[in-house]
Amino acid sequence: MLLDTPPWFAHLFQRQRLPIPWAAVVRGAIACGPLLAAGLTAGRAYLAVPAALGAMLAGVNDRPGTRRRGVVHIGLPALAGAFGMLLGAGLAQRGSGWWAVAVVCAVSLVSGAVSAAGPVSSAAGMQMLVTAVVGLGMPLPGTPWAKALCFLGGAGWLLFLRLLLSSRGRSAAGPLGGEREAVAGVLDALADALAEVGRPGAEAARRQLTAALDRADEALLLRRRLRLGRRRNEAEVLERFAAATALCEAAVALLWERRPLPVRICEGPRQLARALRAGGRPGVLPAPASVTPACSAFHQALVDTAVAVTGTGPGPGRPGRAPLRPERGYRRRVFGPAGRDYALRVALCVTASAAVAVALRADHWYWLPATAAFLVKPDLGPLFSRTVNRFTGTVAGVAAFGAASVPFAGVWWPVVTAGLAGALLPVATRHFAFQTTVVTVMVLSFVHVGGDTEVAGLRLLDTSIACAIVLLVGHLPRVGDPRRRVRHRAATAVRRTERYLHHVLTTAPGQPAGQRLALRRAAYTALAETRSAAGTASAELLLGKVPGCDWQPLLTTTERIVDATTAYAVHLAHGSRPPAAAVHRLARALSAAGDALDHGRDPEGDGVGAAHTLREHLRHSGLETLAQDDAATTATGPGGERRRTPVRAL
Repeated sequence: MLLDTPPWFAHLFQRQRLPIPWAAVVRGAIACGPLLAAGLTAGRAYLAVPAALGAMLAGVNDRPGTRRRGVVHIGLPALAGAFGMLLGAGLAQRGSGWWAVAVVCAVSLVSGAVSAAGPVSSAAGMQMLVTAVVGLGMPLPGTPWAKALCFLGGAGWLLFLRLLLSSRGRSAAGPLGGEREAVAGVLDALADALAEVGRPGAEAARRQLTAALDRADEALLLRRRLRLGRRRNEAEVLERFAAATALCEAAVALLWERRPLPVRICEGPRQLARALRAGGRPGVLPAPASVTPACSAFHQALVDTAVAVTGTGPGPGRPGRAPLRPERGYRRRVFGPAGRDYALRVALCVTASAAVAVALRADHWYWLPATAAFLVKPDLGPLFSRTVNRFTGTVAGVAAFGAASVPFAGVWWPVVTAGLAGALLPVATRHFAFQTTVVTVMVLSFVHVGGDTEVAGLRLLDTSIACAIVLLVGHLPRVGDPRRRVRHRAATAVRRTERYLHHVLTTAPGQPAGQRLALRRAAYTALAETRSAAGTASAELLLGKVPGCDWQPLLTTTERIVDATTAYAVHLAHGSRPPAAAVHRLARALSAAGDALDHGRDPEGDGVGAAHTLREHLRHSGLETLAQDDAATTATGPGGERRRTPVRAL
């Protein structure tokens, strides 16, 4: 029965299973409540409302990670939200009317386009849109500058709590404790991937390794850009990450051989992870049992990583970054096809909701377009699932707020309600219906403190109308086609794979590996993003004759090319034969497939034609059999005897 459940229906009940972030729970409990209490005490409740709103939206972005990641993931959306509040409140001084719908349309276009650039930009675009709508439509006294500063101050208050409550961890682990933990997480993920070689969970474990590499890379990139701490400590952690990245590349060749490894081999990275966390030495490290290019590369990388972790010798240097200009990549996503698609969908849904809201009640119209803004973002989940969960969560939130108002009286009980809901917010982000319930209780508390005490029923009606509008407009043919959203990401993944293969083919053995490692990471990251987008698109409710989305063949084939290229790069450094013309034809096929996907010229749709072409070129290239051939050749000596390598220790 469960196997026959449509993906769009099954997604309604999916939730994340993560440990409870107790520090975030404490921050949420003391974030909004004190701001509302301060506003009531000072007789400036109208200024406490935007401050509490800023703290609430910052709490939604308060996710696990390093301190610097928290500054970026909370701070940048908060700045965008403050700008939206300033813009909306400033224009609201001209009065209300149909001109506000045109403003909402313009802000929606910008928000949707910016959202295509990445998760932080998506959060910033959404906060800018929501606060602009609130500033335009919520009847609160005060100057636009005061509202914007209060919103920014509320977000800054939660960010201050995050930095303050994590100071104990910093003193114990040093100024780079978060970055060291990220690198140690890479080594743990590598050990898990090695343990799963030749087993059904090998593919999932390797993707977890890619995710760990991405998290560590982001943490260290933020460290370099923010220029915090002593440069010597920064250089040490960068060298350790470079060594761990080289070890992961060498391990990919072992994974590619698909031969189960001894348990002691998997313990090497775990010992390094423990030593990195404790600041000690890893002790005796195991070595592979047979001499193959992959085993030799892994053994040498393991020793290099141990040297970098213990600081007993010169490290391999700093990790390279992909030779991509970030500003060009950002502009391509924002102004390219992906940005245009996002902007069209967000603008149509939010503008239609704003027009209906102004027609129904011109004095309290902000809830309808604000609800649509949370629903329509294509990168936040399937549209049908989010709409149903939004309605369900709003009903539960209105009921919970009404039940809380019965036994209490006066002006202080919404402060307590907002504090309790804020404590639940970090846990509620695991499911959209639960998150909507908590956010609804918090927003109703804010509005109640601001003087609007009879809005619960209207909010439920507005949410119902917004859900209906988003379902109708969001599933229009040119707006709701999920293939277009995935195709752009797939084209990026194929292009980065081609760039990685081309670099391996054109770089002489013995050259520094930093650029190659960075290109490989970029290809894996693009594949992970495409797989996530394809999973979301497959759970969309498709109407009419729009076919389903099955990007698995293209993604699997492209991932095999990246893995084969990595294994070939390792073997090439150990004297394997030079590339044949068929490998260069594979690189040209990747370039042609990227162009076809970018311009929608794949006749079979969903990358099926591109997957078939790439699979044939990969088979004829011989990359997949090269590692196995070299392993079989070098694992035995001239007389067929098995060759072994002794265990080396540190």
